[in-house]
Amino acid sequence: MTVDILVLSNGPGELATWVHPVVQALREHLGCDRTQVRISVILSPCPHATGKEAQIASSYPEVDRVQAPEHFFTFLLSGKTAENWDWHETGVVLFLGGDQFFTVVIGKRLKYRTVIYAEWDARWYRWIDKFAAMKPEVCVKIPPKYANKFTVVGDLIAEVGNRKSGGAGQGAPPLRKIELIGLLPGSKPAKLALGVPLCLSIAQSIHRIRPETRFVIPVAPTIDLQTLARFADPEQNPCLHLFANSAAELHLTESPFLQTTNGLQIELWTETPAYDLLSECSLCLTTVGANTAELGSLAVPMIVLIPMQQLDAMKAWDGLPGLLANLPLVGSVFATVINWLIWRLGKRKLYAWPNIWAQAEIVPELVGKLEPEVVAKLAIDYLSHPEKLAQMGDRLRSVRGESGAANKIAELVCEEIDLQSISGNN
Repeated sequence: MTVDILVLSNGPGELATWVHPVVQALREHLGCDRTQVRISVILSPCPHATGKEAQIASSYPEVDRVQAPEHFFTFLLSGKTAENWDWHETGVVLFLGGDQFFTVVIGKRLKYRTVIYAEWDARWYRWIDKFAAMKPEVCVKIPPKYANKFTVVGDLIAEVGNRKSGGAGQGAPPLRKIELIGLLPGSKPAKLALGVPLCLSIAQSIHRIRPETRFVIPVAPTIDLQTLARFADPEQNPCLHLFANSAAELHLTESPFLQTTNGLQIELWTETPAYDLLSECSLCLTTVGANTAELGSLAVPMIVLIPMQQLDAMKAWDGLPGLLANLPLVGSVFATVINWLIWRLGKRKLYAWPNIWAQAEIVPELVGKLEPEVVAKLAIDYLSHPEKLAQMGDRLRSVRGESGAANKIAELVCEEIDLQSISGNN
């Protein structure tokens, strides 16, 4: 029997933390014979997209075909892909990001069974065959007659700790047990403009007190080294003047690095996913986003930075605020107002995923006009008291959820394949 599995997804976070572990689990269950089981990924537009999502999905060896988001709505309306893909009679549409309604439309068109991974809520349950719920709370509002469609699988992001990358990569020597701080300034220009100079300035402040400490930036797969380096160049990043000692130059050696004007070298790690590297970090300084979920799942202590030095520079927010902040001509005005409100609200909202899961501040969130010296002092305090880092790591482990979600989703997909093969394409 030949089978098609069509994965629907959208943003870089979903690809890294949902799609990647699930396609690995699917291959473990269904095998690697591409003449029998074919895995396709179709991407829908995402406000947080970087433009390299199709490239990332194509890099997963378990995936056979990828369609970029610019062709999505043509496929949704006509049923034809840009490359006019063929489809086997038996198949499953698996939702791993985007709008759940797309699963209904595409499943009906292809006459495939449908499975949705429901992180926070479940929609269209009358027309979907199976839901893989992250938590029991997702099922609470579902009418009893649809309850048999729901299976609680756990949090996919918890898979991060169990499906690490396999090796040091990029020709680097094996990681040693030294004091290593990870710097995660973001992957989109809106975050990098402030995140890169802030992290570099903090690193230099820490280095003055703890000169043996190493610093590393795990470079996001959606940006290249030259692009990252531009945000450390005073001639190309107007936000650089907001932070002292934040300029740096790119050195493209076998193990590339950024070197600050004071001679501090920040290693650049290009192997992805960088889970093995992050697991070696004593502490990470990170922006908000999916990276906080990944660090939380790895139980890596972190300090979350939300700088507001230039209120019109930060435009990487979710939903309506993000759309307003990126409007032509008036976007900067909206961004200033939105960020001012966020700054004024301060600690009334939790931003890091581990804190959202726990509904408590497990990892510190610093919001406002951040001073590098103040952040460095906090980081040094943690580094000087390993018991505080250990306590944070323990609390992160307690909220990350049980692993195994990817395997359970793969099992649900296999069950739907069996059901379709028995009942035919009805």
